[in-house]
Amino acid sequence: MPDVHLNPGDYHFGDASTRIHTVLGSCVSITMWHAGLRIGGMCHYMLPGPCPREDPLNSRYADGAVRRFLRDVRRSRTSPPQYEVKMFGGGQQFPQLIVPAALDVANHNISAGITLLEQQNFAISVRELGGTGARRLIFDLATGTVWLRAAAATA
Repeated sequence: MPDVHLNPGDYHFGDASTRIHTVLGSCVSITMWHAGLRIGGMCHYMLPGPCPREDPLNSRYADGAVRRFLRDVRRSRTSPPQYEVKMFGGGQQFPQLIVPAALDVANHNISAGITLLEQQNFAISVRELGGTGARRLIFDLATGTVWLRAAAATA
């Protein structure tokens, strides 16, 4: 089974032969899976948006990542309500620091993703968001299973 590793800002949409990995901090990943066709994808966005006008599918931003999902959903001749959608990440990486709300990237990432998905009729079935620290994520497109664990802290 091919493994795809997503770095921050990456996106992948594929079929049942793929497993997608990433490590999240304040970034957010969205997974989408179509059970009948066993297709889906995952993004790893870093910022809430908006995307630069010249690059509306830039998956470094929440709005660009959701646009890419919509593009691939349409190319697959499917619709948003047919997908199982899960969201992960948005963890505070330096909880000891006092960050003004306007600069709280993790919470802005979470809010942007939820709002954008709901606006496009995607129903979020799992939300593992916020908290502190990093998460490792593996998404198996054959089964729709997502494995999640806290990433080990380094000293």
